[in-house]
Amino acid sequence: MNPLQYDAVTGWDDDATAEAYAAFARAHPMYSASSRDLAARASLAGSRGIVDLCGGTGTTAEAILALAPPDAAVVSLDSSAAMQRIGRRLLDDSRLAWVNARAEELAEHVPARSVDAVVCNSALWKTDVVAVVAAVRRALRPGGRFVFNVGGTFAGVTHPDAQIPPPGPSLSDLIEQIAARNYGVVPPTAAVPAKLPLCVVTGLLADAGMHIVATEVTSQRTTIAERAAWLSIPVFAHPEGALSYEQKMAILAEATAQTRPDDFTITSWLVVVAELLEAV
Repeated sequence: MNPLQYDAVTGWDDDATAEAYAAFARAHPMYSASSRDLAARASLAGSRGIVDLCGGTGTTAEAILALAPPDAAVVSLDSSAAMQRIGRRLLDDSRLAWVNARAEELAEHVPARSVDAVVCNSALWKTDVVAVVAAVRRALRPGGRFVFNVGGTFAGVTHPDAQIPPPGPSLSDLIEQIAARNYGVVPPTAAVPAKLPLCVVTGLLADAGMHIVATEVTSQRTTIAERAAWLSIPVFAHPEGALSYEQKMAILAEATAQTRPDDFTITSWLVVVAELLEAV
């Protein structure tokens, strides 16, 4: 499908955007690497019921299936039917079922206290987090794990490696400069407060009767080529605001031309492993 089948302003088209996202996930390690990391932290060897929350096209489900027992039942739940259509085409495993629903509705689609692990990669902050935590609590059995990550910007964390200046020009800085020069887009001057800092996460999990097993600030190395490919997907295109998708792609092309493909940036992540110790 042509990735440029887009809405005139936003660039969004369910099928085309899903195809672009799936192609990116297959070609680049950003999502597969974090999926493998989260799946490993979920202790899946003895799990029978596992949920891939906000599963998209199944990148995390694939990592889960690689570690899950032969008799496990894995549910990949996502609100995008277009994403799941691609996932069904790419993943053929009798252990895997697809549920088209919002993350907040998880408890409506799995029996209460039946799930050994819920894994959520790169998505929790896009949901109603309070409702999602409550739904996960109802789904988990005692001892079940909730494993997720939060982008460093949203968590208010920075890995030490991310404080080291990049080897070349920052793609984000170049995008802001070009957007300001060509289109009069003024970049934000104030820091955006963290949406989901660790103190908030800790409080939400504690209120739900979950114990935090581990937290870690991790880093992910992303090449300029990979980041440019990611930014070309309509849902991630920058800068946000009134610019059309075509204008954003023109900015991205000009910015990328001023960088080297193998230069890299470091992205920070907050990774959390929580466990339900009692039925609540």
